[in-house]
Amino acid sequence: MAYLMLKDVPRYECILDASKHFPDLDPSACEAYLNLLCSADDLYRAREAMLAKHDLSSGRFMVLIQLLNKAENRPQPCTPAELAEKAGVTRATMTGLIDTLERDGLVKREPDPDDRRMMFVHLTPSGQALLASVLPPYFQQMAAFLGPLNEPERKTLVKLLAKIVQGSRAAVAAAPA
Repeated sequence: MAYLMLKDVPRYECILDASKHFPDLDPSACEAYLNLLCSADDLYRAREAMLAKHDLSSGRFMVLIQLLNKAENRPQPCTPAELAEKAGVTRATMTGLIDTLERDGLVKREPDPDDRRMMFVHLTPSGQALLASVLPPYFQQMAAFLGPLNEPERKTLVKLLAKIVQGSRAAVAAAPA
């Protein structure tokens, strides 16, 4: 699904012309913003297509990744509330994701042996096997996307994107309700 729904970014001259009619339009900010959104759309579409080949959505993939202990590359059980917090989604959304993953045999819910009110979500062997088959092409795709940039350029990009995130969060926080 494309979010920007714009195949090509307008030429700078067009943006500059629009700024004559809209005094709040900063042409260089608009051009950079539209290029960023266009890039994000392309990356998102390619990622979704790759995950779809493995019958995964971004949400389902994210849950499986959260259940993998990155340091030891082995399963790491979590509560549904922890998963929702890590993913930045509601508990109801997480419940739906876990339900479908459990239905497909990729995760299982088990009660905490010390507190029956608590539930842990675990990766199943099938979930582990699916991740083992998805992660290599996922990482290859990631490297291919950023292949045109050398290491210093990637580090600069990360710093610039962090500034954009910081600015967008500040703008959202300052916006009137």
